[in-house]
Amino acid sequence: MKTLYLDIFSGISGDMFIGAVLDLGVNPRALDMELKKLSLEGYHFHVHRAQKQAIEGTKFDVHLAHEHDHHHGHDHEDHDEHAHEHVHNDAQGREYKHAHAHDHPSEHSHEHSHEHGDEHEHHHDHEHDEHHHHGHEHDEHTHAHGRNFSEIKALIQRSALSSWVKERAVAVFHRIAVAEGAIHGLPPEKVHFHEVGAVDSIVDIVGACICLEQLGKPRVLAGQVVEGTGFINCAHGRFPIPAPATLSILGQRKIPLTQTDEPHELITPTGAALLAEFVETFGPMQNLAPEKIGFGLGTRDNRTRPNVLRAVLGEQIGTGSQHDWETDTIAVLEANIDDLNPELLGHFVGRALDAGALDVFHTPIQMKKNRPGILLTIFCPESDADKFSEMMLRETSTFGIRKTVAERRKLRREFVSVKTEFGSVSVKVGKLDGQVVQAAPEFEACRKVAEQGNVPLKQVYEAALKAYQSAK
Repeated sequence: MKTLYLDIFSGISGDMFIGAVLDLGVNPRALDMELKKLSLEGYHFHVHRAQKQAIEGTKFDVHLAHEHDHHHGHDHEDHDEHAHEHVHNDAQGREYKHAHAHDHPSEHSHEHSHEHGDEHEHHHDHEHDEHHHHGHEHDEHTHAHGRNFSEIKALIQRSALSSWVKERAVAVFHRIAVAEGAIHGLPPEKVHFHEVGAVDSIVDIVGACICLEQLGKPRVLAGQVVEGTGFINCAHGRFPIPAPATLSILGQRKIPLTQTDEPHELITPTGAALLAEFVETFGPMQNLAPEKIGFGLGTRDNRTRPNVLRAVLGEQIGTGSQHDWETDTIAVLEANIDDLNPELLGHFVGRALDAGALDVFHTPIQMKKNRPGILLTIFCPESDADKFSEMMLRETSTFGIRKTVAERRKLRREFVSVKTEFGSVSVKVGKLDGQVVQAAPEFEACRKVAEQGNVPLKQVYEAALKAYQSAK
């Protein structure tokens, strides 16, 4: 199966990701045509070849209409010069959209609230404009406070983009909304996206999904996630790296993070959300036959490593499967127990699930000397194996644990919202090779609607399933 491997030795941001896949051969003109389906005004993007520490790659930048006003006042001649674009081909025949007169010493930078690092390195230093409404962006959903998740979702869903791009782009934004909501104590729908709601980041996230579709929706893998050290200034104040939203987004997926000695932020919230949404497994390349290699360039000059994202497109050899199911590896912890109080066993199962175990269960078995016992099993991320091993040793009566590593094969999952007579309910859809093979209403969503309407949970569940089947 076609596989995209992201070598994130120097982190990832939205613009670095798009630069890398454009460097693999995605046509910038095709990206531009798809982005126009958003009906989003007040920007254009700039793609050019450049180098970072002798590594040549592609630099992707989004330029906003209000940037020209800040730098040039209302000089119409300058504004026209910035608006002029042309397309040319490089030596490999790839097309690049070029915007004139953007080679200014400053990187057209804005210091937004949540995007730090390489997300275009915007630093206008407008302390009075923390939420950054973009003056030339006339979309009906633009407000002085930025956009919230519901507005961004509506903007994407009413566009003429493909259903796959819409679903994945909304899912990426949803991950950021959940993270920001946890930080601010708000439900995801009410979270206002300061930087991520800005035009450039909408382009980054939707553009990343478009590029993946242009590549043929490959399986996405990535290397170990590394982050820098130090502090950043954001809307939450001066915070240590990783940024609060970045750390929360990675935590949602239980993605292990290692800090390195680079004294800068390497992973932006947008970069973290792209990893969390698309990457199946994290680790070294395995059985990957490279066909194309692309480099996406960041803006900063790092001290310890080039500010570059390397993307490798190829085929995995010897995987033995032609299906598009998702895979990952988990730790399986087991213990045979015959002398544990059932009340303590029930308490332990609840504790382990609350601590982040993927699954916990016990199976009746017959042990030595014909004693009845149970096989206690925990599924957890590999990175959490030590934590749950310690929990089992401390809180059960076992003297030892067996640990194995297993590969999981999972249906590709999507979430759709359906309307029932009782209210809207989220339905989890499982696909194999592009076909829906499972559909199940989300229990918590059904329970909430049932409680609000004082109706049987079973009735809501059946109504949601019927609504989904009718909408197919």
